[in-house]
Amino acid sequence: MEKVVKTFIKAADKNYLTKPETKIDLGAWDPNDKSIPGIGKDSEEKFSLELHKELGDLQALLYAQHKHKVLIILQAMDTAGKDGVIQHVFKGVNPQGVKVASFKAPSAEELNHDFLWRVHQKAPARGEIVIFNRSHYEDVLVTRVHKMVPPDVWKRRYREIRDFERMLAEEGTLILKFFLHISKEEQKERLEARLKDPAKNWKFSPSDLPERKFWPKYMKAYEDAIGGTSMPQAPWYIIPSDRKWYRNLLVLAIIVHQLHQLRMNYPVQKENLKKVIIK
Repeated sequence: MEKVVKTFIKAADKNYLTKPETKIDLGAWDPNDKSIPGIGKDSEEKFSLELHKELGDLQALLYAQHKHKVLIILQAMDTAGKDGVIQHVFKGVNPQGVKVASFKAPSAEELNHDFLWRVHQKAPARGEIVIFNRSHYEDVLVTRVHKMVPPDVWKRRYREIRDFERMLAEEGTLILKFFLHISKEEQKERLEARLKDPAKNWKFSPSDLPERKFWPKYMKAYEDAIGGTSMPQAPWYIIPSDRKWYRNLLVLAIIVHQLHQLRMNYPVQKENLKKVIIK
């Protein structure tokens, strides 16, 4: 791997990582940031090719070793690029070892259980990468902003989420949480692009527009959720997402860096394969 790529990977993991149990001010995080030197739009394709190859190799190791589990959580305002990250970051990986779980409004059966019941069922098994496209954090975001539950309920859920994620981590799960940070102005442009492009009309929902009125409340809810649940074993990364290519590259680089920390190896065959003769 080129030195400049290694430098970018380490900087990506360091620069956008939040500190555990620290008060978050999203106003201090620029959604249009592109501050890591040595990378530009012109070199993005070259970087991506190298990082995608690295991710493919690491995922093959993860799947073969069958020891670790990886949970990737994507949270964001509409149009910030959750689907785009999944499409661009995970292209080329073995689909046998990668799953995507989305969490819509809970069903009647799910409402009859605790809010983490449906989430735990989707957690990764050994050797798997599972991507949550939205997650259990909806239960301290949407429910809070729209006053669907009283404050004592969503405040209690921060502790329950920490306990849940700590348990997953202790059971061998690498947890990486990404908040795709987009500006309200950039969201407006992307919503307008969906209206203008017939190929993107299907992505537009009139229900997205009223949510923009709650932008300050959502930002406050995200600040509290990120600050209240970021732990060393389940860290949050705040990813500037106004530039799609930079957003994708950062998420890809951070995942590659963290998978390397698992120090994985291919399983050693117990039998002496040198004696095997195939006729």
